[in-house]
Amino acid sequence: MRTCRRALTVLALTLPLVAWGAAPVVDNNSGSGSSNSYPPAGYGTSGAYAGGGVSAPPSAQGQLFMQLQQMQDEIARLRGMVEVQQNDIQRMKQEALERYQDLDSRIGAGGAAAAATNNSQPGGGEINASGAPVAPASQAPAAGTETPDPAKEKLYYEAAFDLIKAKDFDKASQAFTAFLRKYPNSSYAGNAQYWLGEVNLAKGDLQGAGQAFAKVSQLYPKHAKVPDSLYKLADVERRLGHTDKVKGILQQVVAQYPGTSAAQLAQRDLQRL
Repeated sequence: MRTCRRALTVLALTLPLVAWGAAPVVDNNSGSGSSNSYPPAGYGTSGAYAGGGVSAPPSAQGQLFMQLQQMQDEIARLRGMVEVQQNDIQRMKQEALERYQDLDSRIGAGGAAAAATNNSQPGGGEINASGAPVAPASQAPAAGTETPDPAKEKLYYEAAFDLIKAKDFDKASQAFTAFLRKYPNSSYAGNAQYWLGEVNLAKGDLQGAGQAFAKVSQLYPKHAKVPDSLYKLADVERRLGHTDKVKGILQQVVAQYPGTSAAQLAQRDLQRL
C-alpha cells in the first residue's frame, strides 16, 4: 500500500512538467514574418491606409490632369507659331504689292507706251477664221527697260505667282501686268502672259482674260503654254457667246498641237458641239 501511494505521488508531480514541455514556444520578436506575427504581413503598404514611409502611386485622376495640362501648354505654343506664320505671310504679300507698285512708278513713260500698244488689239481680242489672234505687228514684245537679270526676273515672277496661291487675284493681275511691261522678253514672260489670263478669268474679267490668252500665241508662238492658252481662249469665247469662233480655235489646237492635253480636251469639246 505504501509503495502504491508513493507511485501516485510521483506521477502527479511529473505530469504538469511533461505537458508544459510539449507546448510550442512562440518568439514574438523573431523576424520570421510568420502568420502569427502582428500586424499581418502587407498591412499598411498600399491603399488609402498606406504608411510607414511608403508613397502611394498617383491616381488616374491625377494622371489625367497632368496630361491635360501638357496638352494645353502644347496648344498654346502651336497657336503662337501659327500667328507668327500668318503675320509673315501678310507681310510678304504687302511687300510683293509694294515692290510691283514701285516697279510701275519706275517704268514711267516707256511702260505707259507699252501698255497702250498692248491694248490696241481690235475688237477686244478678235481672232480670224483659223483661230489665230488678229493683232498689228507693232504688238511684238518691246525691249525691257533694264539689262536682263534672270535672278531678278525669277524673283518678280515668283512673287506674282505667290499672289495667285493666296487667291489675291486683283494684286496678282497687277503684278503680272507690271512684270510683262518690264520683262517682255524674259524666259518667264510666256508663263506670265498665260497666268495673267487665268487671273483675269478668276476675277470674271472675260474680255481681259481673252486678250491675255490670245497674246500668248501671238507674242510667244513657240512657248509650251500656247496650246493651253488657245484652249482657254475657246472657253472664254464660249462664255462670251461667240460660238462661231469656238469651233475654229478648237480645231486649230487639235491640228497644230496633237498629243497635248489641250488637244485631247479640244477634241472632246468638238464632239460635244
